[in-house]
Amino acid sequence: MPRIVITHAVEDVDRWLKGKAERAAALPGATNVTDLVAMDGSNHAAVAFRIDDLDGLKAMLSSVPPEMAAQAESHGVIMPMTVYVEA
Repeated sequence: MPRIVITHAVEDVDRWLKGKAERAAALPGATNVTDLVAMDGSNHAAVAFRIDDLDGLKAMLSSVPPEMAAQAESHGVIMPMTVYVEA
């Protein structure tokens, strides 16, 4: 199971952190979901997790379902997102 890290800016870090449970539930097959915030106090954030279906994640991110886009917007996510996969 590769580790994935997705980074992006957020409108408000505290608002984004309140959505942790929803983020974890929106990532089917994800485990060890961890939220990360920038140490410098800026509005940059990341979510790290392990995923059992990398191809499924790639497909989902290439055509983000409307409900996931709405959830990201409600959490204050500012696009674009950058996705990293464990090499």
